[in-house]
Amino acid sequence: MQEKDPQVWTAVDEYAEDLLFAPDAVLDAALAAADEAGLPKIAVAANQGRLLHLLARMQGARRILEIGTLAGYSTIWLARALPADGTLTTLEIDPAHAAVATANLDRAGLADRVEVRLGPARDSLADLVDRGEQPYDFFFVDADKANIPHYVAAALELSRPGSVIVVDNVVRGGKLADADSTDPAVLGVRRMHELIAAEPRLEATTVQTVGSRGHDGFTLIRVGGDGVED
Repeated sequence: MQEKDPQVWTAVDEYAEDLLFAPDAVLDAALAAADEAGLPKIAVAANQGRLLHLLARMQGARRILEIGTLAGYSTIWLARALPADGTLTTLEIDPAHAAVATANLDRAGLADRVEVRLGPARDSLADLVDRGEQPYDFFFVDADKANIPHYVAAALELSRPGSVIVVDNVVRGGKLADADSTDPAVLGVRRMHELIAAEPRLEATTVQTVGSRGHDGFTLIRVGGDGVED
């Protein structure tokens, strides 16, 4: 059994990415722009971006809602999965982050299908619900974890039977299992799991991951109708 070794995790990521991914100047430029602007280095890894892209394509998503934009790196991966008439709305609270993301999306040639909405995500989500926005096919939730239960609940209101919700960074280095934690992020992801367990329209799994971003994981959720059997 391999001992815990972050260097090995990173080496495996790099091996697979070098073999399976073609060079991508647009994505490289998006990361470089984020670094130049001093944004935190918390974007999804390349293999995670590709996973989001593949999931959205397999879902046949035409409408995507992303909660948490940062520099738009994951946004680019997701927007590239859309058909020509597809749209993506991404929610970002920080004006500096939104500005970098908007420039990155322009450079990627995706500005015609992506809307960057500035403001607190809970307010933006409430506005989308109040406006009776058409359901989204795919959601990616990668924002402050203390509010994750609210984001997932809002995503459910904005979904349809068959919609898919992906929530990132839920394992928190294993702290998800700590019932005594007082960390607001851990409390948020634990409450999200409780919300999912209590909601008969949802079926979900949480997958631990290791790699260049350390030990974490994501929750994959499918929205059903009156019950998951449909």
